[in-house]
Amino acid sequence: MVKVAILGFGVVGSGVAELLRKNSEKIAATARCEVELKYILDVKNSPESEFSEKIIQDFETIEKDEEVTIVAECIGGKGAALDYVRRALLAGKSVVTSNKELIASCGLELLQIAKQQRVSLLFEASVGGGIPIIRPLSQCLASNRIEEIYGILNGTTNYILTQMIQCEKSFEEALKEAQRLGYAEADPTADVEGIDACRKISILADLCFGKNVPPEKVETEGIKNVTAQDVTLAQDLGYGIKLLGRAFRTNAESEISAYVAPHLVAANTLLANVSDVMNGIVVRGNAVGQCLFYGPGAGQMPTASAVVADIIDAALHADDKKYINWEAEAPGCFIPGAEVESRWFLRTSALPEKVAAILENAKISKLTDQCAVITPAMKREELLNLNLPILSAFRVLE
Repeated sequence: MVKVAILGFGVVGSGVAELLRKNSEKIAATARCEVELKYILDVKNSPESEFSEKIIQDFETIEKDEEVTIVAECIGGKGAALDYVRRALLAGKSVVTSNKELIASCGLELLQIAKQQRVSLLFEASVGGGIPIIRPLSQCLASNRIEEIYGILNGTTNYILTQMIQCEKSFEEALKEAQRLGYAEADPTADVEGIDACRKISILADLCFGKNVPPEKVETEGIKNVTAQDVTLAQDLGYGIKLLGRAFRTNAESEISAYVAPHLVAANTLLANVSDVMNGIVVRGNAVGQCLFYGPGAGQMPTASAVVADIIDAALHADDKKYINWEAEAPGCFIPGAEVESRWFLRTSALPEKVAAILENAKISKLTDQCAVITPAMKREELLNLNLPILSAFRVLE
């Protein structure tokens, strides 16, 4: 028998407890042993919960209980969660987590501790919610040299952009609708400014390229500046707008780059048709080519599904650990996004004739008092030096 403790009894933690109860027979059969929930760490007693007798307030009880061999961290953030995860690993307990901020910022340190203590640190749920992506990258695609990974990594922003494209709503209207439906928080900053997607692409870059990519190095732009005019002009040119996290190898063998920003995506591609709160992640390997992983990127039970899958994996490999690892960042290996060339969607108040004179043979889409064009490949600085009044500028996904 394997005994588990859950840290945090919010949306994800309560979902993990419920799934362990509801699917106990299936979980036991897959893990080849019974998986028992022993403790739930929470600040509240929650006497109305069916799990009330398992709720405790002192982490030290879990830390010192040798029967507990797996800890599921569902608190979030880097405060108490970092302290508890570090202590659990040092106490010889495997840890599974859905905490993207923790893994993006502290994963290098925590994975090293896990390896030293010969325990597992698993984090499938930290990216993509219920979409399997961490395990496929580290196992199923392990024979590939990954060249690029990119995708729609945040369901809230994808819902907002979908409403702007399909229902012709403004950003403000779409955000209010997302908040009403519970897709966006009262403070949506982490979503709409791209912070959530930044943490996720940082983790994916770490895995794909084997080097630590700190989230603070990932240039990040959200969707607050996307307007109805951008949507209309992009559609005229045959594109939709998506917030993408991207990480890829540059032309140099050892160089990588990563950034988060709105992108124009060709309307006839699968990724352009990932709508509402769904996520889609594209992996390009030198053997497999392109793979698209699609599914719910958040939500109680999809995320709980990934957490419990990691619990099963930790139980199965209690004696023969499978270590996920990446190295510290090598000096000079990271290239800022501003230094990477790409084609750009440029919306400007300049007359079409002036745009055509500067960007010869470019296809131009017009509104009454402005127009848009897709530029040749160039760096951001070159774009700013075109001598055109820029209203919007977004990269084009090739």
